[in-house]
Amino acid sequence: MAGESYRIAVCDDSAADAGYVRTLVERWAGRRGVAADVETFPSAERFLFRYGEDKAWDILLLDVEMGAMDGVTLARQIRRDSHAVQIVFVTGYTEYIADGYDVEALHYLVKPIDENKLATVLDRAAARLRTDERCIDVHADGGTARVPMRLIRYLDVRGNYVTIHADRDYTAKRSLSDAARDLDDRFVRVGRGLVVNLAAVRRVTRTTVLLDDGTELRLPRGAYETLNRAIITHG
Repeated sequence: MAGESYRIAVCDDSAADAGYVRTLVERWAGRRGVAADVETFPSAERFLFRYGEDKAWDILLLDVEMGAMDGVTLARQIRRDSHAVQIVFVTGYTEYIADGYDVEALHYLVKPIDENKLATVLDRAAARLRTDERCIDVHADGGTARVPMRLIRYLDVRGNYVTIHADRDYTAKRSLSDAARDLDDRFVRVGRGLVVNLAAVRRVTRTTVLLDDGTELRLPRGAYETLNRAIITHG
């Protein structure tokens, strides 16, 4: 864990509570030897405004009971863009726990926050970010989105623009070679204009590759052998 870096948001309409949680997070980071860029927000709306400009967050600690927009509603908005960010709800009540399943919340912490319990939850969040949620940052649509690699099925290129096909399509002005450098070994380049996630491949023929969501992609000449070898090697 040492040497890692996390961007963490604390969203709470109580300045005292937000400051206290921030202090606990910074203590956790110090003990674990990681860098934590922690920002506090006094309302869901303020965070959502910031999120619209910059979506590259790792962990969100959200108060449930806030003003016009509550933490659960905010989390639903976030999940439209990202399934990578780790969401932890902070609340004085327990009746909201069922709502957490809808937004894939990592955990609920009940106020007053216990430092040891918070540290355990942050450890879990960091572990998820290190393993299951390896991500790439995509600069598209006037902002930055953090996209988990496991959700990416394939990338293709048209002109000077690459489209990443994941939970939704992200199109950015960059070369396919540049985009492929951000990916891990589960991805293979097939010809000049296509990169495929091997974990998403269901069937390969001489001319097409069928993905697990039903998408069928045409293979360029000579790509069948390359893709088959990659699948065997990936195992």
